[in-house]
Amino acid sequence: MSVTADAMESMHTGGARTILDYGDRALLLEFGGTAEVLAFTDALHAAELLGVVDIVPAARTVLVKLAGPEYQAPTRQRLGRVRPSADAIAHAAAPADGHADIVIDVVYDGADLGEVARLTGLSPDEVVAAHTGRPWQVGFSGFAPGFAYLVRGDERLAVPRRAEPRTKVPVGSVGLAGEFTGVYPRESPGGWQLIGRTSAVLWDVGRENPALLTAGMWVQFRAVQQ
Repeated sequence: MSVTADAMESMHTGGARTILDYGDRALLLEFGGTAEVLAFTDALHAAELLGVVDIVPAARTVLVKLAGPEYQAPTRQRLGRVRPSADAIAHAAAPADGHADIVIDVVYDGADLGEVARLTGLSPDEVVAAHTGRPWQVGFSGFAPGFAYLVRGDERLAVPRRAEPRTKVPVGSVGLAGEFTGVYPRESPGGWQLIGRTSAVLWDVGRENPALLTAGMWVQFRAVQQ
């Protein structure tokens, strides 16, 4: 596994901290945080580099999949020249004008709300206030179609997963795990701490874009009674 010479370049330029060979048909770019990942992903899509067949962002990495081994070295060099603008990085770091892209109504009656309160030292009402107090950002998707990992919320809500995962989590359940919050798009097993539920449809193949939440979006949760 090799690392580029400019691997430790300062993050204020939007460049990756490291660029690693990932097998012979992909490169793994490592960043300092989600804002840099999202800004660089947008810039990489716009660059339309020859031989790049897929771009997969995660919490602090971007996986660049290639059409073949012959694209490995030239793509690594070209990646060093991809730079998101300062405005793009700023937009990825905070919602424009403080407004979220979408509001999701949540009934905060989750089975683990009390446990989250215990783990954080907050009251249940304070947990709800923390979860709704600022917009969260969609960092990346995974686990199931429509499941988005949201980041950049209140740091006090970083709690561990359940010691014993549930075999069945209802669709629309809103949970916490580590630095993330998320909404289960369908009934499935899961180990996140459940704090509420929503009627929002996270995945609908009948929509032009089936996923309600996509990387980079800002999401505001809003407490409702029913």
